[in-house]
Parts: sequence; C-alpha cells; structure tokens
Amino acid sequence: MTSTDAAPAHPASLTARRPHVPAERLLAELVPPRHFADESFDTYRPDSSHPSQQAALDRLRGVAGELTGAQRSGSWWRRRRASPPPAVYLDGGFGVGKTHLLASLAHAVGEGAAYGTFVEYTNLVGALGFLPTVEALAGRALVCIDEFELDDPGDTVLMARLLRELADRGVALAATSNTLPGSLGEGRFAAEDFLREIQALSDRFEVVRVDGEDYRHRALTTDAPSLEDDAVRAAAATVPGATIDPLADLVAHLATVHPSRYGALLDGVRLVAVTGVGPVEAQDVALRLVVLVDRLYDRDVPVLLGGGGPERLFTAEMLAGGYRKKYHRALSRLEALAEAGRALL
Repeated sequence: MTSTDAAPAHPASLTARRPHVPAERLLAELVPPRHFADESFDTYRPDSSHPSQQAALDRLRGVAGELTGAQRSGSWWRRRRASPPPAVYLDGGFGVGKTHLLASLAHAVGEGAAYGTFVEYTNLVGALGFLPTVEALAGRALVCIDEFELDDPGDTVLMARLLRELADRGVALAATSNTLPGSLGEGRFAAEDFLREIQALSDRFEVVRVDGEDYRHRALTTDAPSLEDDAVRAAAATVPGATIDPLADLVAHLATVHPSRYGALLDGVRLVAVTGVGPVEAQDVALRLVVLVDRLYDRDVPVLLGGGGPERLFTAEMLAGGYRKKYHRALSRLEALAEAGRALL
C-alpha cells in the first residue's frame, strides 16, 4: 500500500456478496490459478531426499512432450485414436508440490489444456449439462483435475463418467488427490481406492507418487502471537479492497453460496479479515471453510485473523478424523496467507 492510497471509511463485507457466475466464465476460467500463474517445470525444486519428486517431474515433462509433440506434428487426432491417451494421477501428501506440478503440466501444454478443481468441473456439468460439458472439453488435449474428491458418492460417479467419456475421445488426463477417510495410508491417498471409484479408467491411470514434507511449514514461523479483533479491524480499514466479517457471520453466509462460486466471491478483494476466530464444531461448516481457504490461496489473498490463529479453527477430532488431510492442507495454506496478512501490519 502506498501513501497515496485512499483508506476506505468502512471495509466491505464478504457476506454482502452473492456472486452469479455465467457458464461462459466457468469455461474461460479453466486455467491454472493466479498463485501458480508463473510456475513451470523449471521453477519446481525437487527435494533430493525424496527421489519421487524428481521422478514425478520427469514423468510429467514426458507427458507434456508427448502432447505438445503430437499437436505440433498435426497428427494428434490420428495418434489419439491409435493408442490410449496419457492419464496420470499424482498421489502424495499436502505441501509437496502436486498442484505446482499439475499447473506446470497445463502451462506446458498451453491452450490445449483445461485446468480446474473437482468442484469446478462438477459445477460446470450442473451449469451446462453433461453432454455439452463433454463436448466443451473433448476438443482439449489435456484435462487437469486438482483436488480430486471422494466426499460425495454422486459427484464421484459423475466425474468418473465424465473422465471415461473424455478418455474414450482421446483426451489426456491428469489429477491430484484429496482424500476421504480410511484412504490415507501414511497420510496419503490410497491409490487402489481411487481406482475402484473410477473402475472403467483403472487400467488407464498411472499413479505417480510424490513424497516429501510440507514446504510451507519449512518456510514459515507458525507460532506468531494472535491478533486482537480491534487490531484486525483497524488494519482492514487501511487496505483498499479489504473485507471484514465475524467468523460466525462468514460461515453462515458460505452455507448460502455454492462452493464453486467462492472464487467469484473474492473478485477484487485484496485482504480478507475475520474477527472472532475460534473452533468450528460442525463438519460441513469446516469443509466449506477448507474450500474458501483453497480459493484464497489460489488468488494469493492475504488474511488477518482476530481472536485466534489458524490452529484454532479445526477441532482435535477433525484433525484426527477422516478428513484430516484436507484440514491439515487448509491449515498449511492458511498459515501462509496469515503470514502475508501480518506483513501488511
């Protein structure tokens, strides 16, 4: 913020926003998010103590070379009828760079790639209809699915059918995991459970492991003191484009907005301030917060939390339960965003 920035008298509120997202925007936004806009295979730094990271990088470079080579030669349509298209699944813990690698693959393939989260694709089907969605994506060389969900059986079956249709039309696929309970195995996704959920694709997907530690925790100091609500309000008032809401009001509002619209909820927002931060008790409320944190992280929107830090959001039971991988990923990302928010002070 510069000295010439005019401070708003009253920061805006996320709860006052009810975004409408037309289908055209859903299609146009099937690109890697802002946080990964400049990432590439060259900017990924494999940890030498975890060789699977280099192996994953090499494999995805190979996939990109195969797809871009086929496009340059003009033989893409003939080749994709002759042999099954590549289908890779990045399996690993949070903070090891799976999304970085997936975004790098999409960037390498270029305009022929579609990139979105699981919930964005299911919402696209809801907006366009199943067959129009297939037609809209069938012309792509590659479809990338970040945060593949197994939370909702209906959505999982829908996505399995969509991926089968696209693979049958020769579209290459790449996905990362987002797990459900009992499928974690050492804190990671159990590949066999994923493959069972998409039975028709089980012989096409190649599971690529990405082991390692959460790089965000290696880079951050997460024991910073909590902020008082008054300090958060005062700071938000000095940042143009800031919003501020009590946590209770924010989570109530999120229940009225489809998760696929949480990104649009943040249009033009430069800082999200939340007061009265404390544990959320209900699982559905906590999972909606996870989606919001993911969209904040995608868009590099700093946060300020008053009353308690990120570690206070989820209960011990949640952090030890079936959705623990989601919650720990959200905490890792939220700590990074809170650090950026504290830097504004």
